[in-house]
Amino acid sequence: MKMNIALLAGDGIGPEVIDQAVKVCNAIAKKYQHEISWKPALTGAAAIDAVGEPYPDDTHAICAAADAVLFGAIGHPRFDNDPSAKVRPEQGLLKMRQKLGLFANVRPTFTFPSLIDKSPLKRDRIEGTDLIILRELTGGVYFGERGRKDGGETAFDTMTYQRFEIERLAKKGFEMAMKRSKKLCCVDKANVLEASRLWRETVQRMEKDYPEVEVSYEFVDAVAMRLIQWPKGYDVIITANLFGDILTDEASVISGSMGLMPSSSVGNTVSLYEPIHGSYPQAAGKDIANPLATVLSAAMLFEDMDLTEEAAEIRRVVNKSLAEGVVTEDLAEGKTAHKTSEVGDWLANEIQ
Repeated sequence: MKMNIALLAGDGIGPEVIDQAVKVCNAIAKKYQHEISWKPALTGAAAIDAVGEPYPDDTHAICAAADAVLFGAIGHPRFDNDPSAKVRPEQGLLKMRQKLGLFANVRPTFTFPSLIDKSPLKRDRIEGTDLIILRELTGGVYFGERGRKDGGETAFDTMTYQRFEIERLAKKGFEMAMKRSKKLCCVDKANVLEASRLWRETVQRMEKDYPEVEVSYEFVDAVAMRLIQWPKGYDVIITANLFGDILTDEASVISGSMGLMPSSSVGNTVSLYEPIHGSYPQAAGKDIANPLATVLSAAMLFEDMDLTEEAAEIRRVVNKSLAEGVVTEDLAEGKTAHKTSEVGDWLANEIQ
């Protein structure tokens, strides 16, 4: 197979972890006789520095023409510490999601056998956890009307949803549930928010089209508790942009490290694959960042292209690296810590 993949390294540790994912993908391509054409492009603070825009038109053209996008991380503290900044790296991420139509963020949460005791939660609570949170990505409060009034003393952000936005995300959720344990949970705040009542009403209407799926409805505050108390009670969760943003980060600590969790953002024509961690600027250039979430995101990319054997091979070598202690300092715990680049080299060599 010939694959055209846009490569957006981004900021901070993004370039370092992306480099390791490229090593692994190239090793897979060589072993399984695929051909990958990488198309690098600028985004985030790096793009602002170069052209003054966090998601330039040239970058969008490369992404729109690609079979998939592999993405690193975005963000820089000089923007975080400047409330008056008019152009920010995160604006590029929102613009990219909107222009590419990336309406569904898919975040799996699972445990690794060799790391089960590194989680802050008890073994009996989390062992066997395997859930997916499907977060709506291009609507809601992040894209609603916002502003200031009363001379700047009052600020407002509006959560707005159209029914079609809910329907297309829920459809993905129902389809995923059908391939898994046929359990779907719609997470909202329908006791307070009108937008959430539209969510619940819409999903209830769709239930008849998927009679085999057991659907439940829960308030987001209750789910925030239950994810910690009993994450194995969930399989597929669908929810709005803001709620999904919070719940997915909460769920990420179940595995023991945010540096281990991959994700994808699904669109109508192209999808994007990225680790869920941020740009971690304090570690940039030090060759110490954990690349495994980015590598596992590449596994999701292969799986979505129906290259399931290749995806399984990536997961196999990642699990082997964890079991044998070929890990970066965040997971070493007093043992020998490997550099980011060393982990990437080891994974690629294991594949070959």
